[in-house]
Amino acid sequence: MQLNELPKLDVNDNPTDCCPRFNPQEWDNQNLHFKDKLFVKAKTRSLFHIPINMGKVFPKTFQDITQADAFSDDDLVVMSRDCSAWTGEHFFSVNKAVPGHEMVTLSGDYMTRVFEGPYRNVRKWQQEMKQSVLAAGKQLKQMYFFYTTCPKCAKYYHKNYVVAIAEVQ
Repeated sequence: MQLNELPKLDVNDNPTDCCPRFNPQEWDNQNLHFKDKLFVKAKTRSLFHIPINMGKVFPKTFQDITQADAFSDDDLVVMSRDCSAWTGEHFFSVNKAVPGHEMVTLSGDYMTRVFEGPYRNVRKWQQEMKQSVLAAGKQLKQMYFFYTTCPKCAKYYHKNYVVAIAEVQ
């Protein structure tokens, strides 16, 4: 992929009016390259790695991004990671600063893999992604997950796609 480019996500293919339908072929086994790519950083509270306020944090963050006109249909990803059993961090791609939010830039090379199944498989997917990174002759720096649909939409679509995004060196 080109610098700061993401695979496409057709936000207009959205029969739920919540999460758009996800096409895994666009995202699987991609190499992403970021240089000062801008993100809104949000935090959620967790209870043993299970988010407890994501249902409030995500809609509010998306609302603020939309109001700031910082959203682009061609540049949509939310990269999430567990910092601890009690805290999660989420990075929402944006095209300009969003007032009232912490802004961060990310630079580096990333590999992706798409998985499908229940969220409880995340540990298994982490191990599989680590093996993919090693098999590519790279070292893992950080791992994020892009949860492509909320639980309600995953049930509607009968698929729960999750993209592992590994920062590599």
